[in-house]
Amino acid sequence: MATHIYACLCGEWVDLTSDPDCKIGRSDSSPLTWWKEGADIWSPKTKDEHTMYQQDYVHIQYKNADYRIHPMFIQIKVSS
Repeated sequence: MATHIYACLCGEWVDLTSDPDCKIGRSDSSPLTWWKEGADIWSPKTKDEHTMYQQDYVHIQYKNADYRIHPMFIQIKVSS
């Protein structure tokens, strides 16, 4: 089975697994390792303030650029 991790980065859906240098999450893992190890996201324990800084997010390094996106903009495709 092949697994692909897609993310919507600035309005364009890209296959993160197509970039061998892509890193995702706090541990800077490859997209597939990130997925297999539990797909961690940053989420504050309390959301006291109404700011963008209090929203859940995933940090992604893709094609020499850094992104901070909401987890809803990630899709996993598994095909046989």
